Amino acid sequence: MTRTLRIGTRGSALALAQTGTVAEALKAAGAQVEIVVIKTPGDLSDAPIAQIGIGVFTSALRDALANDEIDVAVHSYKDLPTAPDPRLTLAAVPQREDPRDALVARDGLTLGELPAGSTVGTGSPRRAAQLEALGLGLNIVPLRGNVDTRIGKVRGGELDAVVLARAGISRLGRTSEITENLEPIQMLPAPAQGALAVECRVDDVDAEHLIQSTLDDSASRAAVTAERAMLAALEAGCSAPVGALADVVEDLDDDGKVVYRLSLRGVAATPENDLLRASATGDLTEAEGLGRALAAELLDLGAAVLSGPEA
Repeated sequence: MTRTLRIGTRGSALALAQTGTVAEALKAAGAQVEIVVIKTPGDLSDAPIAQIGIGVFTSALRDALANDEIDVAVHSYKDLPTAPDPRLTLAAVPQREDPRDALVARDGLTLGELPAGSTVGTGSPRRAAQLEALGLGLNIVPLRGNVDTRIGKVRGGELDAVVLARAGISRLGRTSEITENLEPIQMLPAPAQGALAVECRVDDVDAEHLIQSTLDDSASRAAVTAERAMLAALEAGCSAPVGALADVVEDLDDDGKVVYRLSLRGVAATPENDLLRASATGDLTEAEGLGRALAAELLDLGAAVLSGPEA
């Protein structure tokens, strides 16, 4: 490719770090790249995500891409709406970072060591619902801001702890500040947490081929496809109390040969805010169907269907 690829990103430290990994990989493949910072409505508001809307961090990037202001857009995959944008194509899902949530607490405490009544900050209804379900008597308070702002509220004594995506902390080189990695049995992450989505225009075949051959990881793509299919089938937005995690696992087929399959776990809230859990296993090639099937099971169990602004 002879032209310079303009890679669009939000201007936060985390977004720039994520985009930097994509840019470096493309440069290593021989491409010329330029990073272009795009301001999004989400960067200009301190309101809760549920109020300012799904896709608030991604719509401006997508519009810039469709309007030929940039050639590539790099998103945190969990921020993308589940409905596809017909103007664009998902060229790559790079190898996923650790998808777990992480606790940053005062005095190096773990979740179980926090005294009852401790204030724990999170801007995620999913995290809040699962923290409440643990029955630890914690005081869950809403929280917005970047990683530095959130951790700063613990360091400054305003909060006893915050829960964040481990991937974001890792990409910023701050894993030493994590006091506990929260295992999925305690807290299932958001669908596609830890994964990036790299988009280009649907008619830009040259860019798509370069990005896919350089960056795409088939196992990561299959896992997040299953998770987001579950989310879409529940008609839930990215801020809904829904968690999902798919893992590629080894299994034996009928002839005793080792095969790789997807193991998907999901959690969703009922209208009464009780949490329902379900799991399923399927072939790697059936990731979307697996996600839809697990969503159907959760709906049969009584999961709430959320859509629109409240999702």
